[in-house]
Amino acid sequence: MRFVIIGLAAIVLLAVSVSHGTAFSHSGGTDSQGCHHNWADGSGTYHCH
Repeated sequence: MRFVIIGLAAIVLLAVSVSHGTAFSHSGGTDSQGCHHNWADGSGTYHCH
């Protein structure tokens, strides 16, 4: 039973860490299509995620 709980905890931790990285992989400022201008490098290029 203890191994089942540890296994479930590991799965939950993995799922949270993967989704957290995906959800916060960009600082924001994207439009409804998930695109933005890249002003950080000075180019202003428009790209999508």
